[in-house]
Amino acid sequence: ELRLFSLKDFVLGRFTKYAKQVIDANMKVHIKITSLGQACDVLSLVGVAGIYTYAVIEAVGGRASPGDLLLVFNATMQSRQMLFGLVVQVGGSFQELLMATRYFQFLDTDPLTVQGSLTRLPPSEALPVPDSIRKGVEFRHVSFSYPENERTVLRDLSFFIPAGSRVAIVGQNGAGKTTVIKLLTRLYDPVEGEVLVDGENVKHFSLMEVRRMFSVVFQDYVEYDLTVAENIAVGNIDLLDSSEEIIKVAKNSGFHRVVEKLPDGYDTMLGKEYEEGTNLSGGEWQHLAVTRAFASDAQVLVLDEPTAALDALREHELYERFSRAAEDQTVVFISHRFSTVRMADLIIVIEEGEVQEVGSHEELLNMDGMYAKMFRTQADRYG
Repeated sequence: ELRLFSLKDFVLGRFTKYAKQVIDANMKVHIKITSLGQACDVLSLVGVAGIYTYAVIEAVGGRASPGDLLLVFNATMQSRQMLFGLVVQVGGSFQELLMATRYFQFLDTDPLTVQGSLTRLPPSEALPVPDSIRKGVEFRHVSFSYPENERTVLRDLSFFIPAGSRVAIVGQNGAGKTTVIKLLTRLYDPVEGEVLVDGENVKHFSLMEVRRMFSVVFQDYVEYDLTVAENIAVGNIDLLDSSEEIIKVAKNSGFHRVVEKLPDGYDTMLGKEYEEGTNLSGGEWQHLAVTRAFASDAQVLVLDEPTAALDALREHELYERFSRAAEDQTVVFISHRFSTVRMADLIIVIEEGEVQEVGSHEELLNMDGMYAKMFRTQADRYG
């Protein structure tokens, strides 16, 4: 973009402008510090000179011995150095206290006064997480705003995800789909309403145990500078020492075909952090990120647009494999490709933070509402 849009002069000009502001501000501070320092030095030298003059006059008049004169000289210099050190320490302490002000303000903040902050029960009061979800997950009148942001992202959101179902969440950009996933996995708590698992508020469970119930592949997945095997095991760290299980997971997701082309197979170091590292294409990194979900034994698998960089054929194959591998698990996915969405048992349409429609693909088409409009708009592109 810098080359194609000829942005060199613009970017360098903006950098120079703000760099000059920073340099000027620092220069003013240093000039002020230097001026004050020089004034203090002159003042202290005048004081020392005055003491020396008085001591010499006393010695010349015979009222002080040469030893007294030497003692005054030494005592004056030591006092000046001690006073200088004291001023430096006091100034440094004051500067550090100024820097620590925000830290103490943070410590004094009551977490419960911050919207969306997490509340935790003491371990003795937390309920055990169910071994398997029998009924499902429910959002009941959930509203949410991000901390320090007045805009309401979700507003009175209510829907039910049956256990063992395939559920798709669709909507336009900014509708609040990813925020739903963050509340589902307790990265945040609702400002109003409840998130329930088998009828029990997730706040009543241990926070760490709740998060173990979910495995999530976000659209902004992480490219770990680890080996292929370690990248896969990130989805279930218990598999780290089991090469056979890691290979099985890769074959289930179809990623094994990519690994076979790498120089050291599953021991290939990925990324450019290390000299021997091998980089993958965007689609291959994304495929690898989804493969981690195949490694997980979580009760609910969540895919937040994790296949945007894959071609249509690769995405369809991946979802087909995923559907077969997760037969006993609940799957929630967000996608803008309706060829994938129509595979879901239940589709939830969200618009501006509210649930607009809920139903199967056929039911929503018959309703001729927002989902039908989005589906037909995308279908028309294919003639």
